[in-house]
Amino acid sequence: MERMVAYCGLVCTDCKAYIATQENDDAKRREVAEAWSKGLTTPLKPEEINCDGCLSDRRLFSYCNTCEIRKCGIERRVANCAHCPDYNCEKLAKFVEQAPEAKKTLEEIRQKLHK
Repeated sequence: MERMVAYCGLVCTDCKAYIATQENDDAKRREVAEAWSKGLTTPLKPEEINCDGCLSDRRLFSYCNTCEIRKCGIERRVANCAHCPDYNCEKLAKFVEQAPEAKKTLEEIRQKLHK
């Protein structure tokens, strides 16, 4: 499977929701729904765990449909934020504080772009 990096730098192909969807595995969907529901006021249902990745225009996890970073990346027509001339804008900076692995991925991509 080819690696898919979301606009924000998360690796979609490593995401448990993406994997459950691609494998069409309802047991994995249940596991993801249970794990991701912890701390939410409205628990997720297994049937809500369907995603073909951030770069897809098909099935997306519900949050991805409202993600400001994704929306911006689409509008700017960049492969992901590492390719953006305004890299590490305020939206992205706030996000990567919570997801340092995403920042690491984007930094690695930027290094390859600027060689």
